[in-house]
Amino acid sequence: MLCLKEQLALLIKLKRDISPIFDWPEKSFKKPRKSPRICPHLRLNAGAGYEPDTDLSFRPIAANDAGQKIFNSQFGAQAVSFAAVTEPKDISRQSESSLRGFWSLFVTQFQGAFSDNILKNLVVFMLVALDVSLAEKHKIGELVGALFSLPFILFSMAGGFLADRFSKRTITIGVKIFEVFVMLSAIAGFMWQQNLANAGVVMSWRTCAPLLGCVFLMGAHSAFFGPSKYGLLPELLPEKKLSWGNGLLELGTFTAIILGTVAAALMAKHFHGRQIWSGVILVVLAFVGLTTSLGITRVPAADPAKKFRANFVGDLWGRLRAIRQDRPLALAALGNTYFNFLGALLLLNLFFYGADVLRVDETKIGLLNVALALGIGLGSAAAGCLSGGKIEYGLVPLGAFGMSLACALLSVPDLSVNAALVRLALLGFAGGFFIVPVCALLQHRPDPAKKGEVLAAANLLSFIGVFLASGAHYLLAQRAGLTPRPIFLFGGVLTLVGAIFVLVLSPESLVRAFLWLVTHTVYRVRARGGENVPRQGGALLVSNHISFVDWLLLMAAADRPVRFLMGREYYDLPWIKPFGRIARVIPIPSEIRPREVIRALHRAGDAIRNGEIVCVFAEGQITRTGELNKFQRGFERIMKNVDSPVVPVALGGVWGSIFSSAGGKFFWKWPRRILYPVTVNFGKPMPANSTADEVRQAVGELLVPAAVKN
Repeated sequence: MLCLKEQLALLIKLKRDISPIFDWPEKSFKKPRKSPRICPHLRLNAGAGYEPDTDLSFRPIAANDAGQKIFNSQFGAQAVSFAAVTEPKDISRQSESSLRGFWSLFVTQFQGAFSDNILKNLVVFMLVALDVSLAEKHKIGELVGALFSLPFILFSMAGGFLADRFSKRTITIGVKIFEVFVMLSAIAGFMWQQNLANAGVVMSWRTCAPLLGCVFLMGAHSAFFGPSKYGLLPELLPEKKLSWGNGLLELGTFTAIILGTVAAALMAKHFHGRQIWSGVILVVLAFVGLTTSLGITRVPAADPAKKFRANFVGDLWGRLRAIRQDRPLALAALGNTYFNFLGALLLLNLFFYGADVLRVDETKIGLLNVALALGIGLGSAAAGCLSGGKIEYGLVPLGAFGMSLACALLSVPDLSVNAALVRLALLGFAGGFFIVPVCALLQHRPDPAKKGEVLAAANLLSFIGVFLASGAHYLLAQRAGLTPRPIFLFGGVLTLVGAIFVLVLSPESLVRAFLWLVTHTVYRVRARGGENVPRQGGALLVSNHISFVDWLLLMAAADRPVRFLMGREYYDLPWIKPFGRIARVIPIPSEIRPREVIRALHRAGDAIRNGEIVCVFAEGQITRTGELNKFQRGFERIMKNVDSPVVPVALGGVWGSIFSSAGGKFFWKWPRRILYPVTVNFGKPMPANSTADEVRQAVGELLVPAAVKN
């Protein structure tokens, strides 16, 4: 066994300068270099020691070992020891297990949504086929929608409690067992109805009461499953894959919804008079879902000591007060509620749009639903991919305006079936853009210990929206006498008004939408190290300055809103000032005006104390050579008496773009390529009292990997 001194000597022999190991890229743990100069299985930390094996890997020594004490005594308090790093194979194995768990959740959710919609729509088709008036058919559709959504209002908070109190995997398995019993009850309901029909009893919605009860129970099944389902995503996937996971889950969910609707239409026709076989199919599907739920990765309970509150109204009110304190979270909950309200209203309207406006049969109505659901699924998947590994809430206003336009186009008279299919697909695609970042925000923003409750509250609010959609359809169709086309127009106008209202409350989302368009048509922005920006609380970003659009690139790369210090001469430019106001840029005079400068620096410090992210370009001017200039010390004044981190930021690849001074001129040059690649590297947080030279060195070290990766 080598002593600790010999260990250090061995490491120095492996690499003369051990300092680069401090910043060894995380990627290297996944794919070590072949060069023997650096051992990629090591990093430096203060806590545990290692001794070498023959293959130059290291096994841990206790931190309070006698050898460690000798090492500390000989090398002093500034010495470091070698901490254990998970082997690359272990990381890969853990990642594969979580990914398998995600796909098990995906299949389980798909099956649940598929079976859910088969049962619900099968009951609707059976009731609508009854020889009753149009007004009675409207009432039947509204009744089914209300019965399905009511359990979410009653049980969502209980579902949130269970998702926090127990393992979400355990709750999911329990819910799938419950589904098996519900589908067995559905078989009994089909047998009951068939026996009444054979006895010559006049059929009505009342004779289907057992099946309506099963619809209610499946609503309860989904109410308990919802918080665990969405709570499992951030536990199975890393944050950078959260939008991807949400996109796939939404794609699967809405595909299952539409396929369930089509399957219900086919089963209603094929098994007419012998629907017991439909029940058998649903029982088999329930067992499939139970089997796949067993493949979900085991996760611990978030809060095992949590106590249940029987007063769900008071519990909901408490959760809503907590949500209201976080403005982005509150807007996400509001957007999720509205999306479910609009979706339920338009889906109900679509049945009558196909039958009364397009004059098509049940099969063609199913195709209309297919177009809508596929649009939602593709839009959700596209939003997940285009989010660039972060929550891109700039997609929300784009999706809202797209939904408004598509609803208006569906209200145009004399549409063909094909034209209606295209416009429904457009409506669904825009809806996917809208809902994916909203769902990701709901999952990402809450405190982990309270995430189940928050998701349950959001789930409850969303189904209050679904419940209200039945009432809204009743008022529009039966009280106001509107046909399906004007109801689509009503949905489009309401969405447009809501989008404008949200933009007034949160104008930065409009800037994010603009930035998303720019970064997907002019630049290709890649953000690295985004986890180094605090999720909550204030921080100061200190970046190099290469072009006129650096602030836009930084905003596009960051998950959180960022406020910038900007020279007054640039801030007052007519094409910058409107966006600067929305982004709440802090202008700072370029002339020597000490009082105004100090006032601007104090504003920046106060913003950080209030939990905001502020960014400063410490060079004080755009570089004319592409080299990193000397950092000014103004940001040190900002951080005086501020207890928040300084995060170094390096913009890589911007030099040479049309907005840089490459070639001795701004703007007047051709871009080297379309979708110009830019990397934004966020470094490790530094202490608030870091000096300008220290931060400049950190930014310089970040520029090297940024240049290599570009």
